[in-house]
Amino acid sequence: MSENTGEVVGENVSENLGEVLIDAHGVSKKFASYHRRATSLKERLVRQEQTESDVFWALKGVDLQVHRGETVGLIGPNGSGKSTLLKVLSGILRPNDGQVKVTGRVSSLLELGAGFDGELTGRENIYLNAALLGVPRSVTDGLFDEIVEFSELGEFIEFPVKHYSSGMYVRLGFSVAVHIDPDILIIDEVLAVGDAAFQKKCLDRIADFQKRGKAILFVSHSAGLIEQLCNRAVLLSHGQVIFDGRPGEAVAQLNHVLGVDRVESEKGEIATVTEMNILDPVSGEAIDEFQCGASVVVQGVIDWNEPLPAGAKLSLHLTSPADKDPVIEIEPLWHFVPAGEISPGQSQFEWVIDALPDMPGDFTLNLGVYTQEILIAHGRIGGVRLQGATRRTIGGALTLEHPQTTLKRA
Repeated sequence: MSENTGEVVGENVSENLGEVLIDAHGVSKKFASYHRRATSLKERLVRQEQTESDVFWALKGVDLQVHRGETVGLIGPNGSGKSTLLKVLSGILRPNDGQVKVTGRVSSLLELGAGFDGELTGRENIYLNAALLGVPRSVTDGLFDEIVEFSELGEFIEFPVKHYSSGMYVRLGFSVAVHIDPDILIIDEVLAVGDAAFQKKCLDRIADFQKRGKAILFVSHSAGLIEQLCNRAVLLSHGQVIFDGRPGEAVAQLNHVLGVDRVESEKGEIATVTEMNILDPVSGEAIDEFQCGASVVVQGVIDWNEPLPAGAKLSLHLTSPADKDPVIEIEPLWHFVPAGEISPGQSQFEWVIDALPDMPGDFTLNLGVYTQEILIAHGRIGGVRLQGATRRTIGGALTLEHPQTTLKRA
């Protein structure tokens, strides 16, 4: 196995937290790759040794700590080792190298149907799962009605689970996982299978676990969920941890690995927005967490390929994912650039936004460069998630008409 020489970057956001519940150090896991299977005992003995090319290392020297009260997002491209790491931490797989120490009860929701016996009913599988997690039958008896009610399976709890849909599997698995009062909850991407109403129900229960100081390890391909739920994110690539820090920065790093950076520009014949960043006005450093009402600076570079006799004008605005039209336009609505200030080469721009709008949600920041009302260059920064809106009071009036009472004469 090659040594893990990748440098893990990121700010430590695990300070001043509770005790360490998951402590993994130097964890590596390999799987054998059989190009040609032995067809006899003699051939099996002769081909007993494996070459390095016959081995795939799914994890390479992974270090990870999860503290009580932390919600850690685990992200990475497909095949990066996320699911393998969860199985190692859950005790399903043993690492080939390294050590894993887990303190407290672990409840995991991994692959669809994992831990279920298809021939048993939903009722029987509840008791089976609870027993495997060390929950006494008497405790499961007391929790049974709550588990079934949360899962919303109703009469289907008496059917063999082999007849369940993928959504029903998720309902039953998640319901069991969260009702046995674990110290550590490990969730893979399976929540993406459930319907929107049940997903919200699950997220509400996760929020309750967070308030109660549980440790949560969460895998998802949804950048929004990672930023919404987690206070820390770990990025895996080719079985190695390449980033451990703030969720927003981890998502940006993932987009870079995938080649889909959230900063986009379209190369034009006349001009191109080559750089675009959002900076903190005090420190001058790039930021990826945005608070409603905060001041920021948008900084970037425009490449001019030829002079513009008519000059140019710039526009900066926010759009929502559901609507391409501007939701918020940032003053000045148009910034005019005289023709004499434009020549082939680069221009740096700096646009100060006094206060981000008091509108929580996901937005894209767009810069448009025009000449004679024609768009000649466009830069955008996606994934601008505004958080922390303040409570506002607006004027209003209420008119309430008294109901008319009809008296009946005897």
